[in-house]
Amino acid sequence: MSTTAAPVRTGPRPQRVLGRVLRIGLAVVFLAAGLSKLAGAPELVDLFDDIGAGQWLRYLVGVCEVAGAVGLLVPRLTRPAALGLTALMVGATVVNVAVLQVSPLVTVVLALAAGTTAALSPGSRRR
Repeated sequence: MSTTAAPVRTGPRPQRVLGRVLRIGLAVVFLAAGLSKLAGAPELVDLFDDIGAGQWLRYLVGVCEVAGAVGLLVPRLTRPAALGLTALMVGATVVNVAVLQVSPLVTVVLALAAGTTAALSPGSRRR
């Protein structure tokens, strides 16, 4: 008669820890960015004037960033929130390059981080 021992868990897997760190870090970044847009920080009002789309876009982006930040912290919403924020950062990258003609480095890094968060989220793999 053979017996098999159940695997012993010694702690959270590195992938899970990385996912949590990314989710929390991104949530803080997007919450701060979204709230500053909604509060009407003067430099952001000027930035959206430079884009030429109007202040309604500043409010829309701010709401999306705050909603995405909250979604990153809710396990069921992590993946869709991360994917939405990735799309938002892809759009911001296009605007930075095509309209504002500034470096897209920050938006590219945020897009990659949000995409990685989506890939590491519990809903992204089968169990």
